[in-house]
Amino acid sequence: MAARFIVEADGGSRGNPGPAGYGAVVRDGDTGQIIAEAAEFIGHATNNVAEYKGLIAGLRAARELDPDASVDVRMDSKLVVEQMSGRWKIKHPDMQPLAAEARTVFPRGRVTYTWIPRERNKDADRLANEAMDAGRAGRQWEPKKPPKAVAVDQPPLETIAPKAGWATEADLGTPTTFVLLRHGETPLTPEKRFSGSGGTDPELSEKGRWQAERVAEALAARGSIQAVVASPMRRTRQTAETVAARLGLEVRYEEGLREVDFGAWEGLTFAEVQERHPDDLAAWLGSAKAKPTGSTESFATLTHRAGVARDKILARHPGKTVLVVSHVSPIKTLVRLALGAPPDSLYRMELSAASLCAVQYYADGNASLRLLNDTSHLR
Repeated sequence: MAARFIVEADGGSRGNPGPAGYGAVVRDGDTGQIIAEAAEFIGHATNNVAEYKGLIAGLRAARELDPDASVDVRMDSKLVVEQMSGRWKIKHPDMQPLAAEARTVFPRGRVTYTWIPRERNKDADRLANEAMDAGRAGRQWEPKKPPKAVAVDQPPLETIAPKAGWATEADLGTPTTFVLLRHGETPLTPEKRFSGSGGTDPELSEKGRWQAERVAEALAARGSIQAVVASPMRRTRQTAETVAARLGLEVRYEEGLREVDFGAWEGLTFAEVQERHPDDLAAWLGSAKAKPTGSTESFATLTHRAGVARDKILARHPGKTVLVVSHVSPIKTLVRLALGAPPDSLYRMELSAASLCAVQYYADGNASLRLLNDTSHLR
């Protein structure tokens, strides 16, 4: 099911025209929770130009979260709302290309426009002013960093929470818990061969199917999982569907959870890559922005899409315990982001096939790692 978002956008100019900036927020249409923010200082411009640019930024942020979403745009600019709704003509030459650009972000019919009073558009207005303040200081707006994530000791699975599940009450209410499950073994897993999204997409092996059954038994015994989300690749689909069938749940597939495309390294061992592509491998190990030979995707790219996928799941399942079935790189990335750890920490984690991790996300932006690479259910 496609998501429903609310986009609130605003723009301002100190002088009209003068130093200008915009702000936009994307809210989950069901909960009202802010799941994305955008702001930018755009230099010397008018209020109307800034408002249109805020609209475009908000729509793009919503599309990045879910390109199939429906969007309700809410702005305190009567001009933009009436023009984009088609009730007023767009006569000014500066507005015409901006309105045309806004209409290209989502197909016609998937976006509605509503006027709201200024006092109900405070978040977008705040961001626009932050962007203008940043411009006055000679820099661009940057999002405020969330509070530093809290890492806790890694107790055995049974000591994490009562039998009811992982989720526990906290001062900020019930956190959203991701139970992160790496898929079961494939024929490539025992030999530690690169297996990303650019290869043959192998199926689970006999052992991998056995592992999926053991995970299903363990999670069914706990009884805490309330939703299942998975990468759409074959090995994750097979793992997720085995567990979901045991839990009586449906699987929702999320493209952002797929494995990295390893390009020419697909199917090779680390030693074989080192022999055939030593320079590319050295660059990849040294920088999150480097890409495997022949790939279009780096760990920096993965970090972005995994973060978007995380935010979509959080918006859809606030306060719930969600089984997230994915691959080594996306799971390590989610753990790294939860800890606020540097990119090279990805090379310092071990995730076994069919292992479980658990991360809890709180309303203030804090994240707490509760479990890493647990395989006790496979013994």
